[in-house]
Amino acid sequence: MKALFCTDGSKISYNAIANFAKWASRKVTIDIICIIDWSFLPDEVIIEESGFVNNCKNVADTILEQAEKNIKELNLNIGEKIKQCGSAVESILEQSTKKNYDIIILGSHGKKGIQRWLGSVSREVLEATNLPTYISKNKNNRKNILFTTDGSIDSIEISKKAIDYLKLDDKNIHLCTVSESPDLLFLEGTLDSNWMMAIQTQQEIYSEKALKRLQNLFEKNKLTIIESKILEGTPAKSILEYAASKDIDLIILGANAKTKIQNFLLESVSKRIVENARGDTLIIKIKSI
Repeated sequence: MKALFCTDGSKISYNAIANFAKWASRKVTIDIICIIDWSFLPDEVIIEESGFVNNCKNVADTILEQAEKNIKELNLNIGEKIKQCGSAVESILEQSTKKNYDIIILGSHGKKGIQRWLGSVSREVLEATNLPTYISKNKNNRKNILFTTDGSIDSIEISKKAIDYLKLDDKNIHLCTVSESPDLLFLEGTLDSNWMMAIQTQQEIYSEKALKRLQNLFEKNKLTIIESKILEGTPAKSILEYAASKDIDLIILGANAKTKIQNFLLESVSKRIVENARGDTLIIKIKSI
């Protein structure tokens, strides 16, 4: 397994690799990238070789050396150490296409309000890449994991990939699906109580089947499930509330591979969970049909 670890030298980024190390299913080779980001400067400002530039490069070297030390202490293999200048997002995306990476690892500062909507590095990378992306905010217990399903074939395939990526035999595995309440449907439908009851019954049957398919996958891989639960309500809110109540350290999510403009216009369930989850998230992209 080959991973691209992105670090700015912050504690959050080091927490991300420490968390990931506890989930890795086999020996992983970690390439480390640190970017000297001057993209915030006005276009008319010309950066030339100077004491300032050399100081920035020295800082990047120090960050890479510290990251290498930390990763060795986690018993992971070190690959290439990469130092680049320019936009952090563009540099990460460019590097991610140069080798056959299996996953990108990022720390997120969890910005709120207008800062969140303006876009952090982790958010922009997540939106632009089709590689599985592990996003971490804080160091956690790295023990409790939540797999979600919507009953689709794609969601099962996502769980299969996650099982392949992660070491799960000593983890507390939770499974869930969400049955949306008919009360949340359009007004005309909710006026007919018989129709509402019929829809609710069908949703319950579908949710039970969806959860059973996911359970079968884990049983086939001889993995023990702590809890398997059908949640009610809206997907993102229900999953976030369940994760908080069970102190979930990592949520596995699927997301459609979309264009940048689609990501800007559409608010997906996975995006809301990534932004608001207390723990880590692993997002595995699937192509839209």
